[in-house]
Amino acid sequence: MTLFDSPSFANHEGVHAFFDEKTGLKAIIAIHSTARGPAVGGTRMWNYDSSAEALEDVLRLSRGMSYKNAVADLEMGGGKSVIIGDSRTEKTPELFAAFGRAVDTLGGIYYAAEDVGVSVEDIAAARAVTPWVLGLNDGPEASGDPSPVTAEGVYRSTLAVARRLWNQDDLTGLSVALQGIGHVGGYLADKLYAAGAKLVMTDVNTALLEEVAARTGAEIVAPDAIYDVKADIYAPCALGATLNPQTLDRLTVKAVVGAANNQLATPEIGEELFARGILYAPDYVINGGGIINVASELRARQAGTAYDPAWVETKLSRLMETLEEILERSVSERRPTHEIAAAIAEARINAASDLKAAQRRAA
Repeated sequence: MTLFDSPSFANHEGVHAFFDEKTGLKAIIAIHSTARGPAVGGTRMWNYDSSAEALEDVLRLSRGMSYKNAVADLEMGGGKSVIIGDSRTEKTPELFAAFGRAVDTLGGIYYAAEDVGVSVEDIAAARAVTPWVLGLNDGPEASGDPSPVTAEGVYRSTLAVARRLWNQDDLTGLSVALQGIGHVGGYLADKLYAAGAKLVMTDVNTALLEEVAARTGAEIVAPDAIYDVKADIYAPCALGATLNPQTLDRLTVKAVVGAANNQLATPEIGEELFARGILYAPDYVINGGGIINVASELRARQAGTAYDPAWVETKLSRLMETLEEILERSVSERRPTHEIAAAIAEARINAASDLKAAQRRAA
């Protein structure tokens, strides 16, 4: 199957492959849409089994960023980058400098930030050679690690679901099966525990898993066993597509509320969740806190001002209102939540595309 035949291609504006022999960099940057502004999205470093798997992932992730940025009502398009390699053993400052040079060749149509396997420090190494990166710790506009804000959005979304399904304002008495405690999952675990949730968790990083479990009183299970946990909520916070034909029948939860991107292996899985009465909080809606935080840095940089936490809070609160709208419409229209979220995102992207086309014709 060629790139253009892939069902994940989804009318991408550009897909760029980069290789640097000296550092071993192998990276793909996918730009899905710039209709609403420059494409912005994180950089994932993962030990993919093949370049085809990396390409599929970056295509799905970049499209998701277009939807995420649109639903959060940010003046940004969607893009994503992946670096093929083991983030535990193959990361070097030189590798990320080479990645920065790759980003720089795109001339500002794409801004990179951190994602799975990539830290704020890694992004800082790229920043040394290109201005087109965000999520930095230094400078007046610097927004820092976006993970805590992502976790806050997912936490608030979990509370919204608890109010809707169990008519309670906290998580007392509810159990959460938490998959992945990396950048976002660890922060989320602390918030869920403080709200009264009973946690069952898993991660491939056993040392980190034991550390988080010790402070939250969580039960630890093997990675594959997380789907069989008798819980109220499944919180996928690792990689995508964990909701698939192989896992669906194993879940006994009433809701799915997690931070991972692209949780649905296919749209049909979302339809099946709806048919089974499992409330799915669309991933690119509820995990938008991090990109809102990153957007505040871009906004401050463009205006020559400082990072504004009040602006971030306003945007995050409005995003939660959008989630409530999606959940309410799902009930009233008898439609799956992922369809309603996609319709909102696509309408905003198409409106921006139409406006840009009209402006070009008038010029």
